[in-house]
Amino acid sequence: MSLTARLKAQAAAEGFSACRICRPSDVPEVPTRLTAFLDAGYHGQMGWLAERAHWRGAPDVLWPEAQSVIVLAENYGPDHDPLQILEQPEKAAISVYAQNRDYHDVVKKRLKRLARWLIAEAGGEVKVFVDTAPVPEKPLGQAAGLGWQGKHTNLVSRELGSWFFIGSVFTTLDLTPDKPEVDHCGSCRACLDICPTNAFPAPYQLDARRCISYLTIEHHGPVDEDLRALMGNRIYGCDDCLAVCPWNKFASRAAEVKYHARDDLLAPGLAELARLDDTAFRARFSGSPIKRIGRNRFVRNVLYAIGNSGLPHLRAVAQDLVEDPDATVADAARWAVMRLADVANTRAGSGD
Repeated sequence: MSLTARLKAQAAAEGFSACRICRPSDVPEVPTRLTAFLDAGYHGQMGWLAERAHWRGAPDVLWPEAQSVIVLAENYGPDHDPLQILEQPEKAAISVYAQNRDYHDVVKKRLKRLARWLIAEAGGEVKVFVDTAPVPEKPLGQAAGLGWQGKHTNLVSRELGSWFFIGSVFTTLDLTPDKPEVDHCGSCRACLDICPTNAFPAPYQLDARRCISYLTIEHHGPVDEDLRALMGNRIYGCDDCLAVCPWNKFASRAAEVKYHARDDLLAPGLAELARLDDTAFRARFSGSPIKRIGRNRFVRNVLYAIGNSGLPHLRAVAQDLVEDPDATVADAARWAVMRLADVANTRAGSGD
């Protein structure tokens, strides 16, 4: 077997769902697309995208000595419909990828094992990346044949659907590249039509400033009031555009048990989550990607969900936080109280 063939066999043995290869220079379109994204202001508060644009736009500049990029898929498919939780206003909707262990830790360990194997087999130098460096993972994934960037801008695979993480190993070794994947979206626009906040100005374009994943995770401070009401009970991330993709008919449940949903994160109660102080928040989300946003941003999101719940009995929960030391949490609490007061008044006026 060739080195490339042995590498792919080893990747499968390590638990990766797919392994493909491209050149660092195989994504010449990225700089232009990234510049357009930044010029439109679609990155919002994610200033790091602009600060490292020269690297993110050109992988061959990030590490000029690299000859090949090994792009790997890690399946995290759920065994439930992520959209069902949206019909339970008293519960919190947490993105599938964050319902258990932090994928950064899990994927990076697997990448390092594969990289060590490659060095032992063929020498050379390696660098591993998983969403923590200015690497254009999705364009590289398409160039390597792992999948294609769908109209929602995420990578889609004919074998895995939408539920997979991307990791990469850059190496100075000259490996045999795969053919790039082509677009298979066709006329489908399910992912665009389902977006609660209309975050897609056009197919294949995302305005992160309106994306619920961005708003709940990356956005600091209060969220614009016109967007709060559209967030529903989504308190960390949003899976809507992924969940409706027809290619998920080929998806399967994650084999890695660290991605299986924890019972306490599958459908947690909003009232319970709103009462978490910093210590309780850190304890509950130890080892979870949710921990990185901190208690204040998390509770802010929970209070928006409470305000959107239409359940007057949750008003008392929000009322308890109107004097919270964090100004953004207090603002969210006051907004939720007013929203639920309006619901109560409307029901009283109608005799319900």
